[in-house]
Amino acid sequence: MTMHERRQTPQVMIGGVAVGGGAPVVIQSMTNTDTADIAASVAQIAELARAGSQLVRVTVDRDEAAAAVPHIRDKLDALGVDIPLIGDFHYIGHRLLKDHPACARALAKYRINPGNVGFGGRQDKQFSAMIEEALRHERPVRIGVNWGSLDQRLLQQLMDDNAKKPRPASARRVTLDAMVVSAVQSARRAEQLGLGAERIILSAKVSDVTDLIRVYRDLAGRSEHALHLGLTEAGMGAKGIVSSAAGLAVLLHQGIGDTIRVSLTPEPGGTRSREVEVAQELVQALGLRSFRPVVIACPGCGRTTSTQFQTLAGEIEAYIREREADWRERYAGFETLRLAVMGCIVNGPGESKHADIGISLPGTGEQPAAPVFIDGKKTATLRGDDLAGQFKAIVEDYVARRYAKT
Repeated sequence: MTMHERRQTPQVMIGGVAVGGGAPVVIQSMTNTDTADIAASVAQIAELARAGSQLVRVTVDRDEAAAAVPHIRDKLDALGVDIPLIGDFHYIGHRLLKDHPACARALAKYRINPGNVGFGGRQDKQFSAMIEEALRHERPVRIGVNWGSLDQRLLQQLMDDNAKKPRPASARRVTLDAMVVSAVQSARRAEQLGLGAERIILSAKVSDVTDLIRVYRDLAGRSEHALHLGLTEAGMGAKGIVSSAAGLAVLLHQGIGDTIRVSLTPEPGGTRSREVEVAQELVQALGLRSFRPVVIACPGCGRTTSTQFQTLAGEIEAYIREREADWRERYAGFETLRLAVMGCIVNGPGESKHADIGISLPGTGEQPAAPVFIDGKKTATLRGDDLAGQFKAIVEDYVARRYAKT
């Protein structure tokens, strides 16, 4: 299976957002505010929505948080932020949904962790209670299994069965199997209670990249439900970005995954919306969706001792961010635009020809002229101190001509 052969699943509607069933991959994020702090939560959800998140999950861990959710929803609606909210429930979700019906109505989806929805004899009863609330309020659910909070009763049963085999598998392998079994059995139980497959999303999150790929391949082969992808904890900075890209890209390329979250630890003073930006870049790099124009720029070498191409690439990136909101209102499809800012004659003209618009700046010892290519053909040669201004004007004219709404 490749990214051109998306795994077919029932389509799940979360608010007005379609997940699975051939719909484009959906970007999800999660707040790290105290949900009971209504103002802080509204501000962060709005920020995530502006960054491009299509779904936002909020922690609903106690009565104060559950009571705050409908007020958060109302304030977001007043701001014109109609992003669907997902409630993240652990331990007492069955009670919170029952005791706070306004919360249950304000949420567009409920996340259930079968590993801690209840313990012992209460597990099935409390899981069933949450499914009944989903049925009552006509809401979909995500059954999210986590490596760190796996159903210990199920795990022990599989460990015991494994120990009796002539050639037992490793404990790690059995644990990954238990995650898949937990997700599949829980989905089956939800369906027995009356929740249709078109209202169920599954996930099985771990923090190791190779384990993630293995468990989702197994889950995709044993279930027809839509899947939510993500590492449980990707980490901070470059490590978190690389780990997420390494795991999620493999699965998405193979057609596995309908909604994703990049779980980055925010840098000190950093923005939560960084995880949304990384998720968008990942999906766009795989050719699955386009979110904004792409600027291709060479890395530089001994032939590009001038920093002119670096400066121009940065200015064009900033220009796109500045113009994006206006373009979105006036033009259709501009997100697919590809620009190239190259630094010398070796790859500059060739790379520029492959872009919609490309410019090849002079390298060391080259003539102080910058040929511009549009749709593969050389159309101009720029000179002077204001190359950025001239190139921006070309880009603006191209966008207006090519992407004008009819």
